[in-house]
Amino acid sequence: MTAGVDEVGRGPLAGPVVTAAVILSPDDPWLGRYRDSKKVAEAKRLRLYHHIRRNALSCSVAMASVEEIDRLNILHATMLAMRRAVEGLTLQPDKVMVDGNRLPDLAVPAEAVIGGDDKVQQIAAASIVAKVVRDRMMAMLDVQFPGFGFAKHKGYGTKVHMDALREYGPTPVHRRSFAPVAKLL
Repeated sequence: MTAGVDEVGRGPLAGPVVTAAVILSPDDPWLGRYRDSKKVAEAKRLRLYHHIRRNALSCSVAMASVEEIDRLNILHATMLAMRRAVEGLTLQPDKVMVDGNRLPDLAVPAEAVIGGDDKVQQIAAASIVAKVVRDRMMAMLDVQFPGFGFAKHKGYGTKVHMDALREYGPTPVHRRSFAPVAKLL
């Protein structure tokens, strides 16, 4: 009953930070296939995502909004989202393993694992779930705010994104506390 926790979206200039908490079944035939979401091709990541959502003992997704990121800072907003994800699990884990070197305030024992999305299957599964969910959110924001290219760059500060920011100005989904956006306000 170990839950893995990971986040996606700490570095972008736009959109929420998304976290997931996953408790995998010890009988999962795909154990060993989960990897850091950034190292898995999109088509395979989607197959893994659907398998995890169908077969995990428990899976929870949470986020911290752009407003929370701007109010708390990205680190504290990420910890808040991680805590929400763990609290959203339908099963109480015996232990939580979190990717990184920091831990959210949790009511259960927890361990930070640097590079955990490459070392711990539960964290890798959480990485996959969080990435697919956030990528879908950014695709929806791309429709809502055409011209920014959110579906492609996912809110990161690419040249296309920076050019759009200069041309159109920040949207309500931009993180105003991040320097490149703050300069344009």
